[in-house]
Amino acid sequence: MNNQNRTKITILGIGNTLFSDESVGIHLLPLLESALQDYENVEIIEGMTDGMKLLGPVEDAENLIIIDAINAGKEGGTIMKLEGEEIPAYFGIKMSIHQLGFQEVLLAAKMRERYPKQVVMFGMQPSSLDLGVELTKTNQEKLGDLAKEVIDQVNCWSNVR
Repeated sequence: MNNQNRTKITILGIGNTLFSDESVGIHLLPLLESALQDYENVEIIEGMTDGMKLLGPVEDAENLIIIDAINAGKEGGTIMKLEGEEIPAYFGIKMSIHQLGFQEVLLAAKMRERYPKQVVMFGMQPSSLDLGVELTKTNQEKLGDLAKEVIDQVNCWSNVR
C-alpha cells in the first residue's frame, strides 16, 4: 500500500513460549504478518525473551508497538493498551519471566536518547502461566480482538503524518 509508507512502524512481539499465556506476543505475530503483509512501512520482529539483544531494533524504531502478556491482576484474556510513560511503570510490576530484560532495553534506549517517537504496548492478561506451549482456550479466543487493536493502531499511525 503506497499510502502506508510514510510512517515507519515496528511491531515487536515478546514472550516465553514455554509458559502458555506468557507467549501471547509471539502467538499473535502470524495473524499480524498475514493482515499487514501489504504494508510496506511495517516491520514485525519476534523478540521472544531476547532482552538486551532487542536494543538495536528498539532504537531503530520510529514508532514502536510492543505486544506482551501483562499480569495486571485482571480477568484472563483482558486486553490492555499502555502508551508512553505508562509502559515503564507497568514493567515495575513483576509481569513476566523476561520483563526485567525488556525494561532495561527501554531504559537504555531512553538514556542513549534513541527512544522511539511513539511507543504503545498491547497486552493480554494471562489465564495461566503454567508450563505449556499453547495458549489457554480463553486467551486463544481473544487473539483476534488483540490483532484488531494492533491493526487499528498501525492504521492510525499510518494515516497521520
